[in-house]
Amino acid sequence: MNYSTNFSIEDLRFDNNGLIPAVAQDWLEGSILMLAWMNKESLTKTLETKNVHYWSRSRSEIWRKGATSG
Repeated sequence: MNYSTNFSIEDLRFDNNGLIPAVAQDWLEGSILMLAWMNKESLTKTLETKNVHYWSRSRSEIWRKGATSG
């Protein structure tokens, strides 16, 4: 899948904890699959690797969905 970003990470409004909500959505049906959180590092890693990385608030670490969970 090809995609491009037309925004700067610095333009996003992160909350007081440095997080933004990230909604995973089925691109064909439009259904919402999950809501997770990203920080600047996980968002940058997502854009660089083209694999989605999230911030785990409970473990305080970056995780890639499927690598350590279902």
